Amino acid sequence: MAAPSATVAKKPVSVKKAVLRVLLYFVVLDVCVITLYPYFAMLCTALKNRVEIFSGNTILPVTALWSNFIDIWSRAPIAQYMLNSVLIASGSTLIAMLCGIPAAYALARMKFKGQTAFLGFVIISQMFAPVVLLVGIYQVMQPMHLTDSLLGLVLINASFNQAFTIWLLRGTFMGISAEMEQAATIDGCNRVQAMLRVLLPVAAPGIVTTLIFIFINAWNEYTVALCLISTDTLKPMTVGINTFNGYNMIEWQYLFAASIFAIIPVVILFMCIEKNLVSGLASGGVKG
Repeated sequence: MAAPSATVAKKPVSVKKAVLRVLLYFVVLDVCVITLYPYFAMLCTALKNRVEIFSGNTILPVTALWSNFIDIWSRAPIAQYMLNSVLIASGSTLIAMLCGIPAAYALARMKFKGQTAFLGFVIISQMFAPVVLLVGIYQVMQPMHLTDSLLGLVLINASFNQAFTIWLLRGTFMGISAEMEQAATIDGCNRVQAMLRVLLPVAAPGIVTTLIFIFINAWNEYTVALCLISTDTLKPMTVGINTFNGYNMIEWQYLFAASIFAIIPVVILFMCIEKNLVSGLASGGVKG
């Protein structure tokens, strides 16, 4: 007689799990809708004409004007803007990684005087937003003739992302056993060879995660580029799309159409490294 009672006792547990799963799905669905709705509204606005946008009757376009995505290429040098953004983001990421990997390795594997103070300085440097330092940045860049150049933006974005690079990669390296490098040195590798051949391949998820965040930060940077770049052909995408933001009227359909083109490279990059993103964030969160 004990078996039926045991079966009956399990039913409330299974029902509870089912209810919790439904609630979880409902929450996830709500989060997805809230997250994706702005992009849906952006796409719908990009497909409207001027009359529909200002009428505000419905979010869906009555007649989808796919020609808006073609018209923006003749109304502004969108290709040049995107190329500038790619050069700035790629150059900033490369410099930040080349400088950040050795620094993070030294902080994770070596002990030296002033290490704690240096780590504190790295954290404190993240407290200052670029907009607070605009005057100082301009005064530093102007004598070097870097105020209206892509190289200036590359160096600035690399410097602002340096602290994040060091901090995240340090946690990644500390999560990897030092015995692997010691074994490599026994086999004849020096410290640099052990880092390049052993440590970096193991730390690939954390490195890829750091890379994507640096690239996105540099791609989305707006304030410094707006203040330093005056030549139209040197503007990145974030600043160049202001072409459709006139003094008397904002051409919302073209502005949103250009914005969709601006997010495509980042989406593609996310899709390529999505498998390494979660593991990289977890490895970079190791305390030490």
